[in-house]
Amino acid sequence: MDVTEVLLSAQVVDSTIRKHAEETLKQFQEQNFPGFLISLSGELANEEKPVESRKLAGLILKNRLDAKEQHRKYELVQRWLSLDVAVKSQIKACLLQTLSSASPDARSTASQVIAKVAGIELPQKQWPELIGSLLSNVHQVPPHVKQATLETLGYLCEEVVPEVVDQDQVNKILTAVVQGMNANEGNIEVRLAATRALYNALGFAQANFSNDMERDYIMRVVCEATLSPEVKIRQAAFECLVSIGSTYYDKLAPYIQDIFNITSKAVREDEEPVALQAIEFWSSICDEEIDILEEYGGDFTADSDVPCYYFIKQALPALVPMLLETLLKQEEDQDQDEGAWNLAMAGGTCLGLVARTVGDDIVPLVMPFIQENITKSDWRQREAATYAFGSILEGPSPDKLTPIVNVALSFMLTALTNDPSSHVKDTTAWTLGRIFEFLHGSTVETPIITPANCQQIITVLLQSMTDAPNVAEKACGALYFLAQGYEDVGSTSPLTPYFQQIVQSLIDVTRREDAGESRLRTAAYETLNEVVRSSTDETARLVVELVQVIMAELHSTLETQKLSSDEREKQNELQGLLCGCLQVIIQKLGASEPTKYAFMQYADQVMTLFLRVFACRSATVHEEAMLAIGALAYVAGPSFAKYMPDFYKYLEMGLQNFEEYQVCAVTVGVVGDICRALEDKILPYCDGIMTLLLKDLSSNQLHRSVKPPIFSCFGDIALAIGENFEKYLMYAMPMLQSAAELSVHTSGADDEMIEYTNLLRNGILEAYSGIFQGFKNSPKTQLLIPYAPHILQFLDSMYMEKDMDDVVMKTAIGVLGDLADTLGSNAGALIQQSLSSKDFLNECLSSEDHLIKESAEWARLAISRAISV
Repeated sequence: MDVTEVLLSAQVVDSTIRKHAEETLKQFQEQNFPGFLISLSGELANEEKPVESRKLAGLILKNRLDAKEQHRKYELVQRWLSLDVAVKSQIKACLLQTLSSASPDARSTASQVIAKVAGIELPQKQWPELIGSLLSNVHQVPPHVKQATLETLGYLCEEVVPEVVDQDQVNKILTAVVQGMNANEGNIEVRLAATRALYNALGFAQANFSNDMERDYIMRVVCEATLSPEVKIRQAAFECLVSIGSTYYDKLAPYIQDIFNITSKAVREDEEPVALQAIEFWSSICDEEIDILEEYGGDFTADSDVPCYYFIKQALPALVPMLLETLLKQEEDQDQDEGAWNLAMAGGTCLGLVARTVGDDIVPLVMPFIQENITKSDWRQREAATYAFGSILEGPSPDKLTPIVNVALSFMLTALTNDPSSHVKDTTAWTLGRIFEFLHGSTVETPIITPANCQQIITVLLQSMTDAPNVAEKACGALYFLAQGYEDVGSTSPLTPYFQQIVQSLIDVTRREDAGESRLRTAAYETLNEVVRSSTDETARLVVELVQVIMAELHSTLETQKLSSDEREKQNELQGLLCGCLQVIIQKLGASEPTKYAFMQYADQVMTLFLRVFACRSATVHEEAMLAIGALAYVAGPSFAKYMPDFYKYLEMGLQNFEEYQVCAVTVGVVGDICRALEDKILPYCDGIMTLLLKDLSSNQLHRSVKPPIFSCFGDIALAIGENFEKYLMYAMPMLQSAAELSVHTSGADDEMIEYTNLLRNGILEAYSGIFQGFKNSPKTQLLIPYAPHILQFLDSMYMEKDMDDVVMKTAIGVLGDLADTLGSNAGALIQQSLSSKDFLNECLSSEDHLIKESAEWARLAISRAISV
């Protein structure tokens, strides 16, 4: 077969030819995988062939080496490793040969594929000669070979972790890259490839950044590259600086003054892509200092291990004016464009980070700019002043801001009503939202919203909700935070007199013709949900009436026939919003007996609607409707049983939805809700549910984040059906045991892995807890005795690892109590023999966390009863 022909046919417009070509490639791959890869690599390396077929050959090759899904990636890696050595050598030779191709596309594709192969082989100690042969290429004469090789080194650093490359080779890579970046490198493409490669190689440079001479040299070359005549090189060099700022923050002190001079020149004079990176440098320094100050609570001793250098504080007098200048460089249509990002937005974002870093110190530096520009005739000046104000509201203390806000508030309400510029209105509504988010609520000493101004605020916001979509969306946001601030007010809320009016206005917004623009409809429903959540008993009757309104809206989405895929997507989104709204209403009304009773008259109708939404069968809606059903089950209690025959098939569908693992996770949570509602009435459905849950756990296709909730769901089921859980023990317990063993050894894990491990441990412990409590006082408790030693060993090893978070600690000490409580004297002796139960208990009893302490008090009682028997 002529591979070239097939590869070209696979890219034509005519779908019949294209599909035939794709099918041919698929068959070739299935019949002779090694031959398939060899012919692709040969195509890529062949200078005679058209660039289109070469590029696609390389792309297909790359996709046979890597995938987004973990399990698929693992399969591809194993498949490559199991190929014959001669086959792999032939492919790798073709790839390396392509780096000297005359075609830039072929070279670039080969670079990416080489890096993917290296990502698989270097950790296995294979292809040890690769880096050496790449480095010998760098010293070759033709610039295009040098460029392709540097690009490959860059991709390689992106693919492998630093540990698999030894320091000697790291030094050589960095030397080659930094030499390629040098100002005396005549070829622009080479210098650009080198600068981009350094960006990826920075993570390998720990040792080099600890050496003063090497670090000075790297920093000098990077700073020189920011002055290159070539805009792409300047941008790439600033990207390196941003990365250095966050990776090597503690090494920046000697260079910070020079970096300030370079960045401020770029922000004021350079092209936008470069200026944006120059601002990003300061944003990344803010991020570092915010993290350090938060972690250490600002209590630094002189010899603290993690010094904060207070770069931002020192740079303030020069940094703030530079950022304020950028605010005047807005773009005409940035409010309508969702993905907009420009100098003014970057400058405002950075200003907000500066405010969070230095707090009160920023206020006197920004106030003069606001006062000077807020009343100017040019909209740019008014908008910039408003944006500056909105940006500094998080960080400084309420004491510092409240007096200013009190003066500014009525001015801003007037601007939101009367300013001729839509830009100014947009930013004003956003700023009001920030005021309500950070300076209003039960924790704030001096209220900024008073009986005197409450009515005006609401009137203006509701009026703004009829403005252009982008302004209306920001007004909804402001109302959201206004309502949220009243969530903990108790029995009377200042919003009560306006409740009906607010709800009606929000419903009107959702029905606007243009509600699809600027996320307006979504914002209106989110705000409606918040208004319901923060409402009090005084308006409960109106919330009950709202049920019918939302039901009618949901009903009308079900009446539409024959939709295009675009309309179907919009319908799904709307159904999702409406189901989400009903969920909030159900939770609100279910929280007290009288309102719960009032809601239950609609339960059948609501459930029927949810089932009809499922029948439209789309994953996004599934999720919202599923969550709403969970809330309904919680409120309906045992009477939810009547819905199970119709609902069960959708529950099964959700539990089998591996692809959209969030849907699967949500469904697992709903199984828990239903267990709590139905208790032993769920028994007829348990065989089916347990079978699916066990299948989920043993699948390597399901995302790992769903596994912890499945384990805790075992606990929910056991609590609901008690000793009837007996027949599942032989399946569930070994799964719990093997997961427990996995979750104990965490040495060398990163933060993300440790966080996941703790979620997993907590799920396992919740399962054990539910099983022990479910069997309590049953004649069948002795069935659990064989599992006790393993559980105690699990608790011991977690205690020894010393990396439990508070949640796990509370659940773990609870399980120790459950074990003693359910097994009584059978557990007493085992607990006394266990290595660390006593120490663990004492540690929890003296915990600062009152929940852990409470759990431990209970466990101590249960254990002492078990031992004294």
